[in-house]
Amino acid sequence: MTTLRFNKPFQVLTQFTDNAKRQTLADFIQIPNVYAAGRLDRDSEGLLLLTDDGTLQHRIAHPDHKLSKTYWVQVDGTIHEQGIRSLQGGVMLKDGITKPAQARIIEEPCPLWQRTPPIRTRLNIPTSWLELTIREGRNRQVRRMTAAVGFPTLRLIRYAIGDITLDGLDVGQYETLSQKQTNALS
Repeated sequence: MTTLRFNKPFQVLTQFTDNAKRQTLADFIQIPNVYAAGRLDRDSEGLLLLTDDGTLQHRIAHPDHKLSKTYWVQVDGTIHEQGIRSLQGGVMLKDGITKPAQARIIEEPCPLWQRTPPIRTRLNIPTSWLELTIREGRNRQVRRMTAAVGFPTLRLIRYAIGDITLDGLDVGQYETLSQKQTNALS
């Protein structure tokens, strides 16, 4: 069994082929028969797990297994404690209320790679960072949650899935997980 952790760059599709000739996982990973365990939108960055084990892939991706996913989120504006409390209590979205999340204000993660292209900046509107941990997997959930509390997402980086993190992994790089790390996902 092979399981990889990959630091997905911005604007890379979480698939191996694309008829429109956009960047895909195949531009970075040449290991046969591994597939993404879950989604990470093209405009999101960070941790993606890939495996050749279908059972593990389902365990990582399916929200019934309640595997936590932690994100670093740069938002438009200076987020306040009321916004954090709203995220912690669950946010009403068009498809229903989210489960409560773990949320806290953080400093800009360091070291953080430069995004290409960089996020837009506006002179009169500051940005702030938060760490958000969820156990659901709704489409574009984190972006919709921050927008619902009045702070649109500018940059979204998945930092961790369960106990597996981005630590020590440069953008665009991958490494094979040990059997012990893989077993921790089961």
